[in-house]
Amino acid sequence: MDINGASAIVTGGASGIGAAAARQLAAKGAIVVVADLQADRGEALAQEIGGVFAQVDVTNTDQIKAAVNAAAEIAPLRAVVNSAGIGWAQRTIGRDGEFDSAHDLDAFRKVIAINLIGTFDMTRIAATAMSRNEPDADGCRGAICNLASVAAFDGQIGQASYSASKGGVVGMTLPVARDLSASGIRLNTVAPGLIDTPIYGEGPDADAFKANLGSNVLFPKRLGVPDELASMVVECITNSYMNAEVVRVDGGIRMPPK
Repeated sequence: MDINGASAIVTGGASGIGAAAARQLAAKGAIVVVADLQADRGEALAQEIGGVFAQVDVTNTDQIKAAVNAAAEIAPLRAVVNSAGIGWAQRTIGRDGEFDSAHDLDAFRKVIAINLIGTFDMTRIAATAMSRNEPDADGCRGAICNLASVAAFDGQIGQASYSASKGGVVGMTLPVARDLSASGIRLNTVAPGLIDTPIYGEGPDADAFKANLGSNVLFPKRLGVPDELASMVVECITNSYMNAEVVRVDGGIRMPPK
């Protein structure tokens, strides 16, 4: 699928994997709407790649609709990357046997709201706009790539909310792709492993921590870099025969319990 001259939306596009995907989509000629809460970083990236910034909280449907409308006004919206997400670590029950020490239920709801419901909300709104496009030679009107995580399959101790949210993203891949096929829209999911993003911090201590994490990867024994994930995201968008698939990009790691 050719995205040259089309518009694209990347949620969570101001940093990490989202920013790498935004840059690579722009390099293929797409006009990218960087949809994020981080205005400073998002505006700077949009200026760098010739796109536009839209302040989007993916739990806010009105802001999602505004971003989709902004993209569609620039050019036909043919690509969406759902990269916005958060993590939370807490065991299901505490050590003292008290109800109040059990996993924070509001935190669980928040992770699900952002990672799973936010992904679905952008998908349903963006796909509605895509359904109005003229189809290409393959009958394709657009493509969506969602970001899950290997935690969907190998969730570690304390990752109940995160794994549940990303497992939901994996689980909806096939049924949503089937739904959208009637409108000529493809949908795939990429599941990253351990990726070197700002979440790990900077400096010697952070470097040592990341080196230790990387030693658990099958090969190569290091953390992945955002561009390695973004290239698979772009492949899912542009390869017209990629549909309804979940692809792990993780160096072969299978996460241990902790």
